[in-house]
Amino acid sequence: MTSPLRPDVRPSNPNFGSGPCSKRPGWTLAALQNAFIGRSHRAKGGKARLQDVIERSRAVLGVPADYRIGIVPASDTGAVEMALWSLLGERGVDMLAWESFGQGWVTDVVKQLKLTDVRTLKADYGHLPDLSKVDFSRDVVFTWNGTTSGVRVPNGDWISAKREGLVIADATSAAFAMDLPWDKLDVVTYSWQKVLGGEGQHGMLILSPAAVKRLETYTPAWPLPKIFRMTKGGKLIEGIFTGETINTPSMLAVEDAADGLRWAEQIGGLKALIKRSEGNLAAVAEWVEKTPWVDFLAAEPAIRSCTSVCLKVVDPAFLKLDAEGQVAAAKKIASLLDKEGVAYDIAAYRDAPAGLRIWTGATIELADLKALLPWLDWAFAQAKAELATAA
Repeated sequence: MTSPLRPDVRPSNPNFGSGPCSKRPGWTLAALQNAFIGRSHRAKGGKARLQDVIERSRAVLGVPADYRIGIVPASDTGAVEMALWSLLGERGVDMLAWESFGQGWVTDVVKQLKLTDVRTLKADYGHLPDLSKVDFSRDVVFTWNGTTSGVRVPNGDWISAKREGLVIADATSAAFAMDLPWDKLDVVTYSWQKVLGGEGQHGMLILSPAAVKRLETYTPAWPLPKIFRMTKGGKLIEGIFTGETINTPSMLAVEDAADGLRWAEQIGGLKALIKRSEGNLAAVAEWVEKTPWVDFLAAEPAIRSCTSVCLKVVDPAFLKLDAEGQVAAAKKIASLLDKEGVAYDIAAYRDAPAGLRIWTGATIELADLKALLPWLDWAFAQAKAELATAA
């Protein structure tokens, strides 16, 4: 293969990392100039800003009016942990895992909560477990989009409409980029730092009426830390879902979240966000189709993520390396692009197979992504030449 020439065109925005993710197009610090800072978040103005984020989120995502939406501590991780510790244990649970974060929730449920009636349905990176085996008479916990594997569930058709248990979905890299069927989901969590490019720190927790009923009628056998408690006297603490956060939020982060939501509204809402993400995935897929050295980690097109695109190197010279050598070679490609200022933070997640992970969510411009692709060819050729020299 002839080594590709060094490309002339660079992405205007090289931020292709998978979290915190790229800011919206045109973002500057001026977007935060009206932040409610230096004041109590419990003041009238502070509560109003927090409530504004909740209601804009509801509108953009199409969350039903009878679902509660709360801003909670510790990003998506905090939101998921609140759900697991507060809701599980009332009945058996099916845990689905096909990448590192899903496996992390399995570890929490089995080793920390020490639940005994747990079924774990697992799959290797690049695949989904057999969704037909999920038992919806039990609670179900899964990650809608595997951020570290680039594998998503194709839709919500596999979720029973007559479920008896709760369906808990970690949707941190799916919300605002994929169509979430609210009538089939009881708990949905995500963070601000993904599809809309907000600042980290806070998570969003969305509860269906069935989830609220569980909170009000079931008491876990274990103690709950203060930041996990959502009920008092057997009743939901409604303030959590009307802007009265459990702990002190960053009002700069709140202002940034509101800015991202206003941008989403301006470009056409959820449909436009999904279209941008899917368009970016399509551009990568077209390049992969004609590029012999690379392939998607996700085995089937229907399960390929449109936000966290994970790629594997399939060139024979790369495959001859041992696992450690493959990781080093993939990191070399990412390092070359980092040094060129072309793409930052695109090495595969540390627990995932060797390869690259490129964020293609809605804040990524298609033109920037298309400008990146020839650079991937160039960087691979450079890394391969170094491998040949070392051998």
